[in-house]
Amino acid sequence: MSMKQLAILAFIPLAACTTVKEAVRGPELAPVGYPSSLMPRDQMLLSARDPMPTPASANSLWRTGARAFFIDQRAGRVGDILTVQIDINDSAQTSNASTSTRAGSMTAGVPHFLGLESSLGKVLPGGFDPAAAIETSSNTSNAGSGQVTRSEKISLTVAAVVTAVLPNGNMVIQGVQEVRTNAELRQLTVAGIVRPEDISSSNTIKHTQIAEARISYGGRGDISRVQKTPAGQALVERFNPF
Repeated sequence: MSMKQLAILAFIPLAACTTVKEAVRGPELAPVGYPSSLMPRDQMLLSARDPMPTPASANSLWRTGARAFFIDQRAGRVGDILTVQIDINDSAQTSNASTSTRAGSMTAGVPHFLGLESSLGKVLPGGFDPAAAIETSSNTSNAGSGQVTRSEKISLTVAAVVTAVLPNGNMVIQGVQEVRTNAELRQLTVAGIVRPEDISSSNTIKHTQIAEARISYGGRGDISRVQKTPAGQALVERFNPF
C-alpha cells in the first residue's frame, strides 16, 4: 500500500466523525470573520474603558466627541445595545436536465503476422479467423434531471450588544434571544459587523446592512425533538450506498 493510500485512509475517520456530528447535531454556523483584504485578520480591538468625551466647556453647547448638538443615542461603544430588524423573504427555484448517448464499435484482425497466422489456429479455439481477431461494440446512455424550489420568510426583531470595535470604526455585534413556552424553547441568534453610518437615528439596523451576518432561528424541546429525524435513521441515510 502506497503512502498516498495510507494518508487517505488516515483522514477517513476524521471525515466520518465530522459527518456523524452534523447528522446528529445538525449544521453549525461558521464563526464571524472580517474578510477585508485591506485589514489584517487579527486586529487590535478598542477597550471598553476608553475615556468618555469631555464635557462641554463654559458657555458652549458643543461637547467634544459628539456628532450633533444633542445627545447621540446610537450605539458606538463596547456594551452599547442596538436593535436589529430581520426581514427575510427569499425564494429560489432551479431546474436542470441533461441527456447523453454514445455508441462505438471496433474490428481488428492480423491477416499476416510473421507467417505465423496459420499456426495460430492450432493454439486458439477452432473457427479462428485472423482477419477478424477482435470485434467490440458498446452503447451507453444517461439521462438526469433535478429541480430545487425554496422559500424562506422570517420577520423578527432582536436586540444585539456591541462586543468589539474595530480600528476603522466598524462594530462587531452579537445578540441572543430565548423564549420558553411550556417545554419548548425558541432561540434566535444574530451576529456580524456593522458600520456606524448604517445605524438609524432610532438606533436600529437592518439585517441586510450586517456584514458577515450569522442569523439562526430555531428551538429545542419536546416538539422539536419529535419533528427531528432520529440520529440512527440520519446516519443510515447518510452512509447508505444504495
